[in-house]
Amino acid sequence: MLTVDFDTLGVRPGQRVLDLGCGAGRHAFELYRRGLRVVAFDHAEQDLAEVSAMFGAMEQEGEVPDGAEATTVQGDALDLPFPDESFDHVIASEILEHIPEDDKVMHELVRVLKPGGRVSVTVPSRFPERVCWALSERYHNVEGGHVRIYRRTQLLDRLRAAGLRPVHHHHAHALHSPYWWLKCAVGVERTDHPLTGLYHRMLVWDMLHGPWLTRTLERLLNPVLGKSVVTYLYKPAGVSVA
Repeated sequence: MLTVDFDTLGVRPGQRVLDLGCGAGRHAFELYRRGLRVVAFDHAEQDLAEVSAMFGAMEQEGEVPDGAEATTVQGDALDLPFPDESFDHVIASEILEHIPEDDKVMHELVRVLKPGGRVSVTVPSRFPERVCWALSERYHNVEGGHVRIYRRTQLLDRLRAAGLRPVHHHHAHALHSPYWWLKCAVGVERTDHPLTGLYHRMLVWDMLHGPWLTRTLERLLNPVLGKSVVTYLYKPAGVSVA
C-alpha cells in the first residue's frame, strides 16, 4: 500500500532516493523495482533487517532492473549520517507525527536534498486523526506514538520555514479511516474483534485485487476521509541549511 505517488514526486531510474523512516519498506521496495538507488533509513534495527532481506529476495527473483541499488542505514533522523545534497529525492512518510523535534528532521531532510530535488512528506490527516484520539487514549499516548495532529497549512508553513516550496498535495487511504475508528472504539490492542477482523479482510482484498468499485469509492472519499495528507515540495537553488 503506497501513500506517495511516485509520478507526482517525479522519480526516474538511476536517481538516489532516501526513504526516511522506511518502516517495513513499502515505498523502498517499489522504488527499487523502478530502478532507483534507494537508501532505506530507520531507527529500528529489526525493521531494517527485514527490509534488507526483502531487497535480497527481490534481486534473486529478478524483480530489479539493471542499475538499481538498495541499502539500509540505521540511525537518528535528527542527525542524518549523509553529506549535504546527497539525494535527488527524499520521502518522509508517516514519521513526523512521532517526533517531538520535527523541525530538526525537516532541517535535516532539506540539508541532504540536492537543489531542485523533491520531497514527499505524509502525515495523518487532521479530521480522521482527531476522531482516533477522541476514541482512544492508547491510540496515540504510548511510547513512540503520535505526539501531535497537524493542520495541513501548519505542516506546509513549517516545511517552508525549513527551505522547501510546496508543489502539490492530496489525501490518501480513505477506506482505512473507518478501520482505525473501529480499532480505537473496540481497543487498539484487540486482535480478536469480529468487526475489525472483517474490515481488515476487506482492506487486504482491496489491496490485492484493486476492484474498480472500492478504488472509485476511495478516490471520491479521499478529500474528506483520507487517512493521510500527502505533500510534495522542492528545494530551490541557493537554500542555506546552516
